[in-house]
Amino acid sequence: MNIRRIYKNDNRAIEQIIRSCLIEFGGNRAGLAWEDDSLHHLYEYYNQSDNQAYWVVEEDGNILGGCGIAPFGNEGDICELQKMYLSPSVRGNGIASELLNTALNFAELYYNKCYLETLQNMHAANRFYMKNGFELLDAPLAGSEHFACDAWYIKELI
Repeated sequence: MNIRRIYKNDNRAIEQIIRSCLIEFGGNRAGLAWEDDSLHHLYEYYNQSDNQAYWVVEEDGNILGGCGIAPFGNEGDICELQKMYLSPSVRGNGIASELLNTALNFAELYYNKCYLETLQNMHAANRFYMKNGFELLDAPLAGSEHFACDAWYIKELI
């Protein structure tokens, strides 16, 4: 497996993975990534400026997951970890840590903090974020667009 920046022809495959994961955890509803217009064209969305990017996990030509970094709202020093989803077949094998480290290493070049929003019922993901230094917040940061999320995290970048 390797991690690389998204290509335009990855759009459909990564959208399908994200949608499958959202369905798996009851996230196929309003107020979540399910309704994000960018979901149809992640390559174009994440290649608008130097301070945002999306990476995919690929094995034998198959896309198995991905995650992105983009600015959060109007906060110049805060980015958001976005759309981090993996196919069930590659969960628990360490690739998520590699993917997160790739994203955070990039984020450190442009930002001081990294924010993320998720669902409490994604238990493994919540444990994973806390294990990787994210601190649970009591409420979303102002400017959040995903009103249905119920778990919010922040991490200081060094």
